[in-house]
Amino acid sequence: MSRRARRVPAGGALRRFLLLVVVVALLAGAWAWQRQRGFADGALDGIKAGSSLVVARGDSLDAVLRKLRDAGVDTGERLQWQLLARELDAAGRLQVGEYALDAGTTPRALLLAMRDGKVLRRNFTIVEGWNIRDLRRALAKVPELRQEAAGLDDAALMRALGQPGQHPEGRFLPETYAWVRGDTDLDVLRRAHAAMAKALAAAWEARAKDLPLRSPDEALTLASIVEKETGIAEERPAIAGVFVRRLHTGMRLQTDPTVIYGMGAAYAGNIRRSDLTTDTPYNTYTRAGLPPTPIAMPGEAALRAATRPAPGDALYFVAVGDGSGRHVFSASLDAHNAAVRAYVQRYRAQQREAAPK
Repeated sequence: MSRRARRVPAGGALRRFLLLVVVVALLAGAWAWQRQRGFADGALDGIKAGSSLVVARGDSLDAVLRKLRDAGVDTGERLQWQLLARELDAAGRLQVGEYALDAGTTPRALLLAMRDGKVLRRNFTIVEGWNIRDLRRALAKVPELRQEAAGLDDAALMRALGQPGQHPEGRFLPETYAWVRGDTDLDVLRRAHAAMAKALAAAWEARAKDLPLRSPDEALTLASIVEKETGIAEERPAIAGVFVRRLHTGMRLQTDPTVIYGMGAAYAGNIRRSDLTTDTPYNTYTRAGLPPTPIAMPGEAALRAATRPAPGDALYFVAVGDGSGRHVFSASLDAHNAAVRAYVQRYRAQQREAAPK
């Protein structure tokens, strides 16, 4: 009896010791787990607004962490990154590209983005009514976009895009295009060219009957004129209708935007009477029919208007002149001249009101 009594306390002490070890281990594990979760899902400190991380070919996790530290980001402990990368199956699978570093970016979010290749996508917008010079200037101002078109003239540019002999004007659809680091200006132009070809084909396929247009290219040219004549979307079919009726009857289009385009760099913001009588291939006052090429990049609405113009009998239009951008449409020259006189009177009155007192 006395021998068994002496063994019980010893066994109980061992059990208590083992239990203590287990509890301590569990607590330590829980603390480590919580610490790792806090690291994984806590925002990285030191990220500057608008910054990004570029992962190059062959970059290891250590190389990525060095780039983050060089950018002023507090990366914390290397071991935590290694454990998290192993947990997310990102170790050795970091994909090349540029990744956004926004305020609130966590190690988990960044590793998942690099693992899945969710690279930073930037946008470039082609504006309706731009001409090819406007487009090329805008592309050249995007420093992150690799520039390959700068030394190419228009003919060489179209050859580089796989469109030898095609005039570049009007061939790029106004839209917003996403691009990533490593893309070139030619990549963006290829996408915009393909988008325009698709939009033009769709508009031509759905065209109205008896249009005085012989090809999709002529539809593109007319759409570019419509685009430059009005910024009011609902007016575009009516504007197109005027030009289509003029083409049907053999009247000259007499549209100022074509004259301005033909003037090129000589245009200084004002069009004079002498400009209307100076012949160029684009002067629709001196030449019948459509100009030889588009004069701008038309949007899809202008393409639809050119191929499905509004019916009616109007052959003339002039700006209202009230700042709305709208036009007055007339079926006769007398009515048009009256509308022009009203416009001139309104313009002169506005000039008098704006003059210094």
